Amino acid sequence: MKVALVSPYALSVFGGVQEQVLGMSRSLSARGHEVLVVAPNNEDRASYDTPAPVLRVGEMTSVPANGSRAPLALSKSASAEVARALAEFHPDVVHLHEPFAPRFGWETLRTHSFPVVGTFHRSGVSTVMRLASPYLRRMARQLDASVAVSDEAARTANLTYKIEPIVLFNGFELERFRTPARVVPSEPTLISIGRLEERKGASVAIEAVLAHNERPGVTPWRLLVVGSGPQEDALRTRYRDPAISFRGSVSDEEKRRLLRQSSVSISPALRGESFGLVLLEAMAAEIPVVASDIAGYAAAAQQHAHLFVPGDAADLERAVAQALLATEGFLTAASEHAQTWSMAKLVEEYESIYESVQRGFSSR
Repeated sequence: MKVALVSPYALSVFGGVQEQVLGMSRSLSARGHEVLVVAPNNEDRASYDTPAPVLRVGEMTSVPANGSRAPLALSKSASAEVARALAEFHPDVVHLHEPFAPRFGWETLRTHSFPVVGTFHRSGVSTVMRLASPYLRRMARQLDASVAVSDEAARTANLTYKIEPIVLFNGFELERFRTPARVVPSEPTLISIGRLEERKGASVAIEAVLAHNERPGVTPWRLLVVGSGPQEDALRTRYRDPAISFRGSVSDEEKRRLLRQSSVSISPALRGESFGLVLLEAMAAEIPVVASDIAGYAAAAQQHAHLFVPGDAADLERAVAQALLATEGFLTAASEHAQTWSMAKLVEEYESIYESVQRGFSSR
């Protein structure tokens, strides 16, 4: 089968949707499908870890979205170029991730020349989405199948577009997180991975570590802050402490290596996470997880992580102290739990959806 995977977000900027697209491209290719990846940013010359060709289209623009900044291609010409590229590739199915994100896949939906599957990742309805909902609901009729990565994402899609997506999950390649050697650090080393923006709560993790280290007689903690974003410079300036190490953006391979060399993974997001894939990646890397008690994270954790009150550095410190005492049995159970979200299982589900929409489209 020929499958076009379309990300509305540039691959050059770290994000869960982009990781999902690349992971699916690897898994689909390994299963014998011919895959094309399409994403914004025609100035991106990076090489990505996928056997599939990657087409970069349009000028990237960073715009506010869901408490973050989305790296989109907003021009009508970019949307038209995507449609032309897909016509040349002539896929059996087009898979649009966040299909209504402006405005990368809009022309593809308008022309509807191929079966289209849309996957919704976003949690939370913005003012712009409410205002645009009448138009987006008409566009939603062009989807041959809709999928959401979580109950929260499905609820958002239903409220905004009046559709009922199938709820699957975000998949990931578990074996890739166990490939680096496991190195237990000589001193407690915590790691927080994510974009450095207010919504992700990196400052809460930093404050918890610094507060702990100020207590007399304790074993000090180190914190690796992995990621970049609009708060990076301010955080680096504000927290000049040897216990806090800012690593900036790293490759996927380096991320996995750092996880395997850490004591605990911290995910301190304040809100807006539809699904906690980052938690499951840490579980697969066989380290304990501390996460804020928000809906997306709690759904992914299911008793296999130490949760804390969002934004509460003192409660985060408590949760880390508990996580550092995690038993082998707890880690094994968490690792087995993570296997539920394997990319192989996810791609099998999507193959069935692809075949179904292809049959339906050809019978019109």
